[in-house]
Amino acid sequence: MRQISTKQRKTALFVICMILVATLTLIGRLVYLMILHSEEYAVRAQELHERERSIKAARGIIYDRNGVVLADNKPVCTVSVIHSQITDPERVISVLCDVLGLPEETVRKRVEKVSSIERIKANVEKETADYLRSFELDGVMVDEDYKRYYPYGTLASRVIGFTGGDNQGIIGLEVKYDSMLEGIPGKILTLTTAHGTEIPNAAENRAEPIAGNSLTISLDVNIQRYAEQAALKVLEAKNAKHVSMILMNPQNGEIYAMVNVPEFDLNDPYTLNAEYEAKVAGREISSEEKNTLLNQMWRNPCISDTYEPGSTFKIVTATAAFEKGVVSLTDRFYCPGYKTVEDRTIHCHKVGGHGSETFVDGIKNSCNPVFMEIGARVGTEGFYEIFDRLGLLRKTGIDLPGEASSIMHKAENVKAVELATISFGQSFQITPLQLLSAVSTVINGGNQITPHFGIYARNTEENTVKTYSYEGTTGIVSKKTCETMKSLLEAVVHDGTGKRAYLPGFRIGGKTATSEKLPRSSNQYISSFLGFAPAENPQVIALVLIDEPEGIYYGGTIAAPVIAEVFDEVLPYLGIEPVYSEDEKKLDGVGTFPVPDLIGMTKDEAAKLLKAYEFDAIYYSGEGDVITEQFPEAAEEVKKNTGLILYMK
Repeated sequence: MRQISTKQRKTALFVICMILVATLTLIGRLVYLMILHSEEYAVRAQELHERERSIKAARGIIYDRNGVVLADNKPVCTVSVIHSQITDPERVISVLCDVLGLPEETVRKRVEKVSSIERIKANVEKETADYLRSFELDGVMVDEDYKRYYPYGTLASRVIGFTGGDNQGIIGLEVKYDSMLEGIPGKILTLTTAHGTEIPNAAENRAEPIAGNSLTISLDVNIQRYAEQAALKVLEAKNAKHVSMILMNPQNGEIYAMVNVPEFDLNDPYTLNAEYEAKVAGREISSEEKNTLLNQMWRNPCISDTYEPGSTFKIVTATAAFEKGVVSLTDRFYCPGYKTVEDRTIHCHKVGGHGSETFVDGIKNSCNPVFMEIGARVGTEGFYEIFDRLGLLRKTGIDLPGEASSIMHKAENVKAVELATISFGQSFQITPLQLLSAVSTVINGGNQITPHFGIYARNTEENTVKTYSYEGTTGIVSKKTCETMKSLLEAVVHDGTGKRAYLPGFRIGGKTATSEKLPRSSNQYISSFLGFAPAENPQVIALVLIDEPEGIYYGGTIAAPVIAEVFDEVLPYLGIEPVYSEDEKKLDGVGTFPVPDLIGMTKDEAAKLLKAYEFDAIYYSGEGDVITEQFPEAAEEVKKNTGLILYMK
């Protein structure tokens, strides 16, 4: 028997040691994987064998103050492909292109892409999705989804806003309350092999989505409709650029309506509306230019655009004068038709002047020289103190994105000329909402309010999850000043420049304005009227702005009747019934008649014809003899004892 050499023993020992080391290493590795890190690797294995698809949550519904649905959800589907499961790629591409109406290049790129899942198209109508399912294409997944739907289309479009393809808010209340409305997405989990192929007969795991909370807002569909109809009427009649209007409760800041016509379609927000379509005049535009126009179209002028308020701002000037004790109702002034301040001659709207008048006459006549005089009495420091108290130096805090700030002179830069122009609403800019908020404080007893839409949010079980509250400061303006201002502004409507806002049976206060746009040489104007009712205890305040009207552009002539028309519908709707005075009963002012067509007639010819009509008064504007324009316009139905304005060539 051959004896084993020492060398062979060493070799055998080495091999045995190596085997022991390898065995121990493997055992150690198994201990590491199966005991020490078992949970971690179990999760990783699960992730490898599970494919996750998201299920969108239904977005919360937006309701108006009466429970009318303003924003809802429409069932749609999302079509996706799983590359590893596709058995006939050419058929898949052909069917998807045909059914979904997509270009082949786009579909092929996504079908052939090696990824766990690739979305082909979202927001597919349910009928189309059901038809696609009938083809039973391997690797094509059709999942339930939701698409935002707006039952009223264009109604309050810049207020409500809209969502993108991922159901996230883009503008308006949809983006402001996005976290409250969006909900929590669900998941679909399917088991696959390591190669990504779905395991047959393996059960799916579903994590159901949680729907978003509903939101109830202060906007009233009916009031919004009344306001939009009146705004569209004057927009078309005056061929204006656009018309904005806000109606609000001055006691608590709840906004009933916010109008910007022309509006756009919330169900088709990427199509330009009539105003912006006219700007491109049918020509081809680049995607960059279209995006610019879309962003302009989505902008809300009521809160995002500033303007010179003009004579409506005389409400603030008068308030400052009473608060500072520098004017009384019986103070007398003289208006020759202009006032010279340093080296400037600043005119009144009445070229011949108003002559001698009291302060009451001055506000009823909207006389610039009177307000320049009391502006000088108030002084820069007094003005800016009142501006700050009324919130004109800061944003209102409305619950909409994109609110602009006022553009004011620095107090140290205000000299005599600037002080004079500020007093009648020129040489600075504020937003329409800032003006409405400031005047609300003046007429509600001196209490600061925050304009807002949000009232409360509820979950799917109809439980209130949040009630929105808005802080305010009381005693901003004295009660005495508030009562005086309400009385003066009622007089403006009763027998001043705002008389075309008068409604028999209702006590209405207000102020007219005609603001000349910059540059002054452009001869373009914003006609506006701010009104509230009932004058003794205001429950609604409204502001209308008519941007660049053609022809007659005076606020008292074309803007005041718009608010009268809206109030005629809204006040009874809010439960405010007319109470006719004895004089109003005698006048029988509730009857109506059509206005005759006087264009082209001479003054004498018109006078003969008008003897048969029950106009309260006839006003002539201009020095010519031939009538070129009239207001109200021909065939318009007006109430008895309405005033008629004739513009002469």
